[in-house]
Amino acid sequence: MSLPTTLFAGILRRCRRRNSVRRFISTHSQPALPSIEYPLSHPIYTIWAANTSLGKTLVSAGLSTSFLSFPHRKFLYLKPVQTGFPEDSDSRFVYNKYSEFFSQNRPEYSVFASNHVLKASVSASEAVYLGGFEIERDKDMSCGNGVVNLGLYEESKLQGSENWEMKGFSKLVCKTMYGWKEAVSPHLVAERENARVEDDELLGMLKGCLGSESESEKGEVLCVIETAGGVASPGPSGSLQCDLYRPFRFPAILVGDGKLGGISGTISAYESLILRGYDVVAVIFEDHGLVNEGPLSSYLRRRVPVLVLPPVPKEMSNNLMEWFQEALPTFHSLEEIMQSAFLERTSRLRNMPRKAHDVFWWPFTQHKLVPEENVTVIDSRCGENFAVHKVNNNVDLITQQFDACASWWTQGPDATLQIELARDMGYATARYGHVMFPENVYEPALECAELLLEGVGKGWASRVYFSDNGSTAIEIALKMALRKFLFDHKLVSDDLVAENVESCVDLKVLALRGSYHGDTLGAMEAQAPSPYTGFYQQPWYKGRGYFLDPPTVAMHDGVWKLSLPQEIETLKPSLEDLTFSLRENIFKESRDTSNLADIYHSYIWKTLQLIIDSSGSTQTGALIIEPVIQGAGGMVMVDPLFQRVLVKECRNQKIPVIFDEVFTGFWRLGAESATEFIRCKPDIACFAKLMTGGIVPLAVTLASEAVFEAFIGDSKLQALLHGHSYSAHAVGCTAAVKSIKWFKDSKSNHNLISEAMLLRELWDSDMVRQISLLPAVHRVVVLGTLCALELRAEGSNAGYASLYARSLLQKLREDGIYMRPLGNVIYLMCGPCTSPQSCSNLLNKVYTRLEEL
Repeated sequence: MSLPTTLFAGILRRCRRRNSVRRFISTHSQPALPSIEYPLSHPIYTIWAANTSLGKTLVSAGLSTSFLSFPHRKFLYLKPVQTGFPEDSDSRFVYNKYSEFFSQNRPEYSVFASNHVLKASVSASEAVYLGGFEIERDKDMSCGNGVVNLGLYEESKLQGSENWEMKGFSKLVCKTMYGWKEAVSPHLVAERENARVEDDELLGMLKGCLGSESESEKGEVLCVIETAGGVASPGPSGSLQCDLYRPFRFPAILVGDGKLGGISGTISAYESLILRGYDVVAVIFEDHGLVNEGPLSSYLRRRVPVLVLPPVPKEMSNNLMEWFQEALPTFHSLEEIMQSAFLERTSRLRNMPRKAHDVFWWPFTQHKLVPEENVTVIDSRCGENFAVHKVNNNVDLITQQFDACASWWTQGPDATLQIELARDMGYATARYGHVMFPENVYEPALECAELLLEGVGKGWASRVYFSDNGSTAIEIALKMALRKFLFDHKLVSDDLVAENVESCVDLKVLALRGSYHGDTLGAMEAQAPSPYTGFYQQPWYKGRGYFLDPPTVAMHDGVWKLSLPQEIETLKPSLEDLTFSLRENIFKESRDTSNLADIYHSYIWKTLQLIIDSSGSTQTGALIIEPVIQGAGGMVMVDPLFQRVLVKECRNQKIPVIFDEVFTGFWRLGAESATEFIRCKPDIACFAKLMTGGIVPLAVTLASEAVFEAFIGDSKLQALLHGHSYSAHAVGCTAAVKSIKWFKDSKSNHNLISEAMLLRELWDSDMVRQISLLPAVHRVVVLGTLCALELRAEGSNAGYASLYARSLLQKLREDGIYMRPLGNVIYLMCGPCTSPQSCSNLLNKVYTRLEEL
């Protein structure tokens, strides 16, 4: 909706003569605010439309007439992006139409109305000056990106029929955040007028407007944010607006299309919003006599109310006042729907901690230690950030927290990939639903398997076995490895007649202390005794393995140092082998010729011989390790040289090798596979978590052709009799295909160094070193997307059961970082696409809190 520039200037001149309008120029730019936070003390809605010119501004103006029908209320109208300015100004239209409506109806109470234009392109600001404004221009007005601080302001006091001090007053506040002169799409005009506004800048200003207008307000408030054009119209940076505003996820009012073809356009717009996680509260459109509300209501299955406005007269008689009067009941209904949805949402959010406390049984959680007020209510997720509901001083807020535990190490998508995954998974669901996997093939499963063999399995794997999570992938790997061992050592006959072989061969695994391979019974048997395997947790646990103490590496007081178990330390390695000037030196193959490599080889060979000599009928049927980093064991970096020597020695003795890459795989450590760091290949490897971008559970066990051949025979009893109902489900395979491609493409993952196929350094090395020097810190491990540190603690303050880090993590959550500890070990975990700047911001906050310790 628009009025001529001359009329805009004329209105201001007439108001100036009445001395009821003030205009000023702000010479200070509004700071960009990096995180999302907004109050839930009042409803905030976004007004969307199926296309341009469908009446979004009419709906906004109509809502102002409805809401301001009573005193002691405030209606806030925000227009973040306005093109065609100053000739077109939607905020001015709302301001003017409400003023005219007020004058015609003249209620008892008064209304203070104002219209602001905060920033504009140079071209738009010059058009304002040419329109007759005497505004001082100086260099301080420039924002440095072709945008100036315009600071245009007008206000008027709309006098009611009674004394305002007796009847009270309401407020109408209209704001245009950014204006451009040419009336074309925002991304195009921003380029043409050399006035591009980045998404974070626009969202920062929007956050500032919401905060400044919500402070110290008494009475009811309603805020609407009107978008530009259609749902998927580009914003000034080129981002689609449905993606641009997604971090806030404000509930939506969709202005549909009542014209011919409008049903399709409205449904498409609705689906675009739902796909991105918006709550569409109502659909409203102008009546064009085609009864579009019938098919729309049927499609929406009455879940979303569909409201119809009277036809807008072609002749704008009486400045639309008669139309607004006729439409007022519909706007009252829309307002009631909005208010009801808001109250339901806030009530639901407030009650969720209590309900969760009553019905959930959380994993790895002692409920007695989690009071109701400590339950985190996650309203949504956008990329790497949670939108969290909080109540501060009885005021509801939605605030942002960085998911620094990557939701148990699964997460990797930025906001863009999240939407891509939602779209592709929706397609897979619509095309396949779920289909049977054995003896069948379908595109997502086949493409996923091929990508795995060309990527993490390249050079060694030939077969992909699908399952549903990391622990079950390990169970499958153990079955594969043990069969391969029996096959290689001729401990089982081909005809399967001698089934009593089970009674005379006892197979165990070789593993490392501190390892963790999952919660299922077989996976737990393959790990050393730990808090996870104690009698309270698993009374059946026997520990069917031999467990070596591994040498570990970490940064201590600014230096990377190697810590050796006593059995190896007594062999007196060279001191020069125990420290590293650079982390990269830890992974060099040149270490294979060092004195320490010989010591490792001697130690491992002697240990294996002792196992063989003392075991009798018990044999070591598999080696299983987490390459480089032991996750649940405390984010411990195992010396890759030790693991490399261990793998080679097991190969010499025909012991199948399993790599548990459920945690370490798919760029978690900076490479697609951790084999890049230990520089050797397994016979079997397990992957999950980041494989699908963390969106949906899926796991795989990769195997070499030699392992596969151990299960080939004439009888079905020789096959691998293991499976899951949702094996290779199409939705998960589709998510995996998208994520695998996304993370290893430098066009979508800007952290990828294509030549090396490694991620660039994400954590600032100087800051990491400074953290390691703090008295409160015992050690630091940083690699790829992981930055972990162990707090210096003793006695009951150390170990997995420690609560030592609890108060620190609570403060960090207040700082906008969501973390979970592993006892006195805390860690930051980002995604493969996270910017180094974001990682630096996290480190700075952690450093500040650690200094307080």
